[in-house]
Parts: sequence; structure tokens; C-alpha cells
Amino acid sequence: MVKPLAFKGEKPKKRKRTTKDEAGDSKEDGPPNPPKTVATTAATTHALQQQQQVDEAAEDENWVSAEHLADIAGPIMFVLPTSTRSPPHPPTSLSVDQLGKVFTQKIENLVEGLPDSAEPHDVRQVWIATRVVGSEGDFTFKGHHGRFLACDRFGLVTATREAMGPEERFCLSPVGADPAAGGGGSGLFEVQSGRGTYVSAGQRREEGDADTALPEVRGDAEEAGENTRIRIRMQARFKPKHKVEKAEKVRAKISRKELEEEVGRRLDDEEVRKLKRARREGNYHEAMLDVKVKGKHDKFA
Repeated sequence: MVKPLAFKGEKPKKRKRTTKDEAGDSKEDGPPNPPKTVATTAATTHALQQQQQVDEAAEDENWVSAEHLADIAGPIMFVLPTSTRSPPHPPTSLSVDQLGKVFTQKIENLVEGLPDSAEPHDVRQVWIATRVVGSEGDFTFKGHHGRFLACDRFGLVTATREAMGPEERFCLSPVGADPAAGGGGSGLFEVQSGRGTYVSAGQRREEGDADTALPEVRGDAEEAGENTRIRIRMQARFKPKHKVEKAEKVRAKISRKELEEEVGRRLDDEEVRKLKRARREGNYHEAMLDVKVKGKHDKFA
């Protein structure tokens, strides 16, 4: 190779390194440097944390059955009882249109047709449940159009009023409730109007459509029965039990670095396991004190 012309006393120019040269050097030097491995590990950990957050958010948005009165809050869905006729009509929900007309609507989001797996597919199926302050089981239900569900003295169920009155209050009772056990557990509730009558789903009274039409909802049933047992579905994030479980998971999450910073020294694996277990079980401060005392004894031993 012919070298470029150079004069005596002239300092040689340094050749600029190219990307190919750097790639060649890295191949000759062997495996990547440790910092790259650390960066890859950190990126993987970050990706796992992001995926975990996505999974938790999806779990919060899941729909579950309310089991007790204390569960009912926020967005809910009324799953009406199916009739005992043969063949029975498909599971339906209590829905409301923009004008306040309440009607029954076939539920499309089901797993194997089971009512206890129902989820809304239409905003018209969703109601916002709010407990009446100072009451045991009285609730109001507001539709997507901002008006309250109501039942008048004739048993007609509508949702046309923006203000809450006696007709907009409903008393819920868990089916199979045992006062000694706190009641509930089956996921079914009986809904009573302010006049003490029950909301029920029955066959339409018009002739000729009894076998094909969806059930009719009324609020004038004098006695409770199969047609008055309504399942209430709700978002998991509003359920107290779910909130407690989620809080316990958050409380149990603590890194080794955080534990060592709080103790003030490096910890062995057994001490880390002990502190994490204590954090889950609720005796974290006592265990932390024991570890700190043990560290002082070892220091002056």
C-alpha cells in the first residue's frame, strides 16, 4: 500500500476510527463489557415491572360478583334472573337509553353462557351505585345519561329524574343472608323499591311474543321469589376484599437495597427473607428491631 507523502518534522495525523473498526475491536477483545450486561439486566427488570403494572391495571378493571352490601360501590351491572320456562331466555341486563326508558338487553360478554361471568358490552348496561348516607342497605343508581333509576307507585321502572327522591331509593338484601355471618355470599340480591315491593323480571304481557321476547322489568312484585333474585356485577377495584389484597401485595414489595438502607448495613439472604416475610405478616417493625440489635451485637463481639 502506498503511503501518503510526508515531510520531515511533520507530526503524523491520527486516523479517525470508524464504526467498523470499533466493531472489529470488540470482536477481537471478546465478550461485551460488564456495563452492557448491567444495562440489559436493568432494562429487563424495567420491562417486567411495566408488564406487572399493566397486569394489575387489567385486574382492577375485571368484573366480579358483589357478595355483600359493603361490596356495592361504583360502576355496577344488574344481571336479571332467567325464566323457568323452556327454553329459557338468555341472560339479560337492566339497561337504560338516553331518554330514560329502562329495558332489558341481552348480555353478549359471557363465558359459556354463565350469568356470574357477565360483563357489560354497552354503556347503557352500567349504573353508578351510591349508598344513601345513614342507611343500612339503601342505594341510588345513576345511569350513563346522568339520571336516577326509579320505581313509581304503579310499578313502572324508569330513569328520567336528575334529582333523588323517595322513588329513587332502593333497598338491597343479600339472598340467603345470615345476620350472624354478615349475610350474602351467593352474589344474588333482592331489590326493593321505596314502597316495599320487589323489582322482578317476568314474561311480557303482550300476546304472541311470550316465547321470543326478552323479559319485562317491573317493580310491583309483592313477594320475593325466583324472579326477584338479581345478580350484581361490579368492577374488582371497588371491592373491599380486592383493595385489602392489593394493599397487602404493595406492602410486601420491598427491595434488598431498601432493607439494607433502613438497617444501615449489608444483610445476608436469611435476614432479607425474614424481613420480607415479616412485612407480609404485619410484624415488620419488631423483626427490623431484632435485625438491628443483632447487627450491634456482632459489631462489638
